[in-house]
Amino acid sequence: MRHIISVLLENEAGALSRVVGLFSARGYNIETLTVAPTEDATLSRMTVVTSGSDDVIEQITKHLNRLVEVVKVVDLTEAPHIERELMLIKVRAVGKEREEMKRMVDIFRGHIVDVTDKSYTVELTGDKSKLDAFIEALDRASILETVRTGSSGVGRGERVLKI
Repeated sequence: MRHIISVLLENEAGALSRVVGLFSARGYNIETLTVAPTEDATLSRMTVVTSGSDDVIEQITKHLNRLVEVVKVVDLTEAPHIERELMLIKVRAVGKEREEMKRMVDIFRGHIVDVTDKSYTVELTGDKSKLDAFIEALDRASILETVRTGSSGVGRGERVLKI
């Protein structure tokens, strides 16, 4: 089962490496990883998407909590949450393709952020399935380059990850 684990950790050199090392040392796979400073410059928020049974996720959570730099760990998938991913995708757009590509971007509520005479660069946000659906809707030959951030998530309502 897919899980989104949110980790609040000290913003210091080597903290990311220790978390990733914990996963690799135990043979756990990281599907996506995002990390950035929070409103408190001394803390970073890391979002790890991984798969495993409830027992495996419980072990991962326990191991993360043992790391000195880790302040708090939450499995966002245990309760209602909001999840988003950002994708920048460069697509071929020449001749009649230009208008068709623009319509496709509008249908998926994306934004064209760069235009050349032969291509569009599209910015699209949403959950993984939305971004995958956009890619599937395109002709594979029209995709020039794809960059995705991986998932970031936050609990719904009053649920917050703070000290």
